[in-house]
Amino acid sequence: MATYDRYNKFRIDGDVKIVPFIKIPIKSSDKYFTYKKGITRFDNSLSNYYYGDPNYGWLILLANANLGALEFEIEDGTNIRVPFPLETSLQQYINEVNIYDQYYGIV
Repeated sequence: MATYDRYNKFRIDGDVKIVPFIKIPIKSSDKYFTYKKGITRFDNSLSNYYYGDPNYGWLILLANANLGALEFEIEDGTNIRVPFPLETSLQQYINEVNIYDQYYGIV
């Protein structure tokens, strides 16, 4: 599967418009991982391990929005939710982006 470009829908006339926050719903198939400060990275450690692709750290961050947007601020031992499987989680994200677009448009 080719890596999904989450900015594609938001590129208009050479500019990237505001990318909205999209909540990733919890699924019974999601995976959980204990964060190890200074070792765990959402791209290499988690995205690559669970998805076989290091480019989905952003999806894991969206699923853990309560932790903030910066990995280095996450406390050691924090339980991290990894949306799983990737295809289903991406489709949920795409559906929510489309709903956002219908209500608010891409600005």
